[in-house]
Amino acid sequence: MKLLVFAHKPPPHHGQSYMVQLLLEALKGSPIRAFHVDARLSNDFEDIGRMRWGKIFWALKYCFQAIWLRLRHGIDNFYYVPASGNRAPLYRDWIVMLLCRPFFRRMIYHWHSAGLGEWLQTKAKRWEKWLSARLINAPDLSIVLGNYNRRDAEAVGSKNVAVVPNGIPDPRPDFEKDVLPVRVAQADKRQSGESYNFQVLYLGLCYRQKGLFDLLEAIAMANEKLRGTPVRIKLIVAGTFFVAAEREEFDERIVQPDLVNWVEYKGFVSGEEKRGLLRTSDCLCFPTYYEAESFGLVVIEAMAYGLPVVVTNWRGVPEVLPEGYEHTVEPQAPDQLARALVSLLGEGYDPRLRAHFLEHYTDQVFTGKIRAALLNL
Repeated sequence: MKLLVFAHKPPPHHGQSYMVQLLLEALKGSPIRAFHVDARLSNDFEDIGRMRWGKIFWALKYCFQAIWLRLRHGIDNFYYVPASGNRAPLYRDWIVMLLCRPFFRRMIYHWHSAGLGEWLQTKAKRWEKWLSARLINAPDLSIVLGNYNRRDAEAVGSKNVAVVPNGIPDPRPDFEKDVLPVRVAQADKRQSGESYNFQVLYLGLCYRQKGLFDLLEAIAMANEKLRGTPVRIKLIVAGTFFVAAEREEFDERIVQPDLVNWVEYKGFVSGEEKRGLLRTSDCLCFPTYYEAESFGLVVIEAMAYGLPVVVTNWRGVPEVLPEGYEHTVEPQAPDQLARALVSLLGEGYDPRLRAHFLEHYTDQVFTGKIRAALLNL
C-alpha cells in the first residue's frame, strides 16, 4: 500500500504535528509505504489558523509536490488532516481537495481537531456548505480519536470510520523506580496535616479558551478556602501565549494580592525541564473549552507519570480518562475547578491513571491500530 501523507510535522510543535511525526514512524517497516509532503503553512503558534496570502502560495506548492509524487510513484491513497470549524483552514482544505483529489483513488481524513460538522451546520453560509459538500465530502476513511469525533466524520459522509486514539512513547519506563516513590510520598505528605504547597501544573498553549484564566481564578478561590490551614495551592504555568494581549492580562492578574505568591510562569518548556515538572507536580489541570479541542495529548502524558488530572467535560476530553474518573468539571466554572483541586488534597496515589495509559495510549498500541485502520482499506 502506498500512502501520500499531506500534513506537517514539527515545527511548530503541538499535538497534531507531533502525532503526524509519530504516524510516519509507525508506518516504517509496515506494508504501508509512506511518502510525505510536509505541508507546513504556519511558522509559529501565532500564525496557526490565520489567513495570510502567502499561505495560498505555499498550499499550491505543496499540492503540486503531491501530484508529482502521485504520478512518479503511482500512489493511490491521500492522507489529510481536515480543518476545525474555522474559515481560513477550511478554505485551505478546498484548495487542496480541488487540486489533489482528482489524482488519488482514496481519501483518508485523520480528525485531530473537532467542530467542523457543527460549524458547517450552524455557522457556514449557504455557498460555503455547497462548496464544502462538493470538495471535501465522502472520504473513503475517517480516522477519529474517540467516539465524540465521529460526528465530524459523519457530517462529511465518511464511507468508513475507525477509532484510533493518540499514543505516545512511554516517557517514564523507569516509573516504578523513579516516579512512583514521589507520588506515594506526595500523597502521604498531603494527608499528614503538615505544611504543604500543592503544585498544580498547566502545560500547553496559554490561551483563554484553553481555560488558563479560569484556572487563575480557581487558584485564588481554592487558597481562600484553605485559609487557616497549613496547605496552599501553587500554580506552575508552562507554555507559549497565543495572544499578546492575553499575556499582558495574565501578567497583571498574577501580581494581584490573592495570587502574587501562588503563580509562576515558566514559558515554553521541553526536555528535562518538562519531565521534571511532570514528575514533581501534584496535579495537572486541563480546563479547556477550546472550540477545536478533540483529545488533549497532555492528559495522556500526565497519566504516563501517574499524575492526577482535573479536566473539563468538553468534547472528547473525558473519554481519554478511566471510566468513572471523578475529577471532571464543567467548562468556564472556576468554582468547580477550585473544589476539584481542594478535593485532591485528601486523596492517595491513584494507580488507575498509569495503568490506563499503558493499556490504551502507548506508541505500540497506536502503531497497531493505525496500521490496521489503513490496511483495512
